[in-house]
Amino acid sequence: MKPKLVKNEADHKITLARIEEIFNAKLGSPEGDELELLVTLVELYEEKAYRINLPDPITAIRFRMEQQGLKAKDMVPYIGSAPKVSEVLSGKRRLSLTMIRNLVSGLDIPAEVLLQELGAKLLPRRFNHA
Repeated sequence: MKPKLVKNEADHKITLARIEEIFNAKLGSPEGDELELLVTLVELYEEKAYRINLPDPITAIRFRMEQQGLKAKDMVPYIGSAPKVSEVLSGKRRLSLTMIRNLVSGLDIPAEVLLQELGAKLLPRRFNHA
């Protein structure tokens, strides 16, 4: 098989079949090099074709709370007072940069997830053209 870009499901299926054929190839051998290349091509295709959207910030916070068995009162160190926590979790208050920093460092929630809602609003209006 001559390696080529994986552009559709048919290419994807053919390339995966070839990967399966040479899966145990020795590193550094011609088949090992082919395997590395094909895996890279499949990964590039899958990143585009099967993109998973980031969760919204509140969903991510609630998920982390559930994972760690945290209650709303446990969020005070990260978000602020109990009323602020309630407002954030109900969607009535946006996250501040301080809250985001605290959630990133304290609960290891990725900043890119928490910053989503701010993203478009951080740029001055004249730069928000599509």
